[in-house]
Amino acid sequence: MTENSEITIRAHSGLSGIAAADWDACACPEAADAARPEDPFTTHRFLKALEDSGSVGPGTGWQAQYLTAEQDGKMIACAPLYAKSHSQGEYVFDHGWADAYTRAGGRYYPKLQVAVPFTPVTGRRLLTRPGHEDTGRAALIQGAVQIAEGNAVSSVHVTFCTDAEASAGAAMGLMRRTGQQFHWIDEGYGDFGGFLAALSARKRKNIRKERRIAQDFGGNIVQLSGDDIKPEHWDAIWEFYQDTGARKWGTPYLTREFFEIAHDTMRDDILLILAMDGDTPVAGAVNFIGASALYGRYWGCAYDHPFLHFELCYYQAIDYALAHGLGRVEAGAQGEHKLARGYLPVATHSLHWVRDAGFADAVAQYLRAEGAAVEEDIEVLTSYGPFRKLPKEDHE
Repeated sequence: MTENSEITIRAHSGLSGIAAADWDACACPEAADAARPEDPFTTHRFLKALEDSGSVGPGTGWQAQYLTAEQDGKMIACAPLYAKSHSQGEYVFDHGWADAYTRAGGRYYPKLQVAVPFTPVTGRRLLTRPGHEDTGRAALIQGAVQIAEGNAVSSVHVTFCTDAEASAGAAMGLMRRTGQQFHWIDEGYGDFGGFLAALSARKRKNIRKERRIAQDFGGNIVQLSGDDIKPEHWDAIWEFYQDTGARKWGTPYLTREFFEIAHDTMRDDILLILAMDGDTPVAGAVNFIGASALYGRYWGCAYDHPFLHFELCYYQAIDYALAHGLGRVEAGAQGEHKLARGYLPVATHSLHWVRDAGFADAVAQYLRAEGAAVEEDIEVLTSYGPFRKLPKEDHE
């Protein structure tokens, strides 16, 4: 490869025209030897499951425009880019921007979104082969902006990207936005008892009480992955998902077929945590397993039982992470209630480009104020965390 060789950017309306090996060489090069990918959500098989199941595509408001960058005949970078006709399923909220833009006489939609649909998980969004990070990121950002400008699209958004990607995008003139989530981090606890020992006495008592009440629901809790997951388990998960989705969003984002495809192509990357009444699941949580993190994604139940949600989604996830050497649990978006359960606030990042210069200035001012508020909020919430403040506090 010559230093100045030309880079070709292409937009693709589907993944069928992109070889899985080429995509994954950029998305998860660490998995080249059948190792577990760091981020299961940007793999070819996950995005293809969304596409093949009809969860994205015509009629969904998520129209694929996957970007690839090629140099000397080799793909060096790619990105999950979508043309959006709404702002649903993103978790980095710009509804206020859309309303203001429309009131000012502009047309906010369609917009371009570099994201994993319906997935508020931090990870690389500008996917590059090792050694092509700077060149690949720049090519993908320039390509997305050029598509937006050429089609009079209002804006480009890169959501839940890494800090390094946010810095690179900001250096190229994009606006950087900071958000907040709550993650559990393993500080060398060894097991759940070690984690509890790091908490204040009051928080330890509370978690023990919650776990005791939750586990007294009248059945048993199982953790299933790989071939231990059976098709009938997805029947229960689908019912749970529909109920939770209807209450939260009005209409569930994923189709039933998505779970069938995920079972066929991704069950080794999935952990189901089920509360069983005999042979019948009465509550469940769906997690995806990365090389160093567990990602909680979907939850639902047939009936309410005190603290069962916390047990399946938070405490069982910590148990699994500790048992399998995973250093982090990401339990989804928002939720200050996670703080008392050992999940501390962390910053999330996104990038934004707005075609209209005047509106871009207004957004930039807003983001500066918002960023300062989020930074202060993280600092304050961290200080109220559940961990012991005094190293000599008596253990129970």
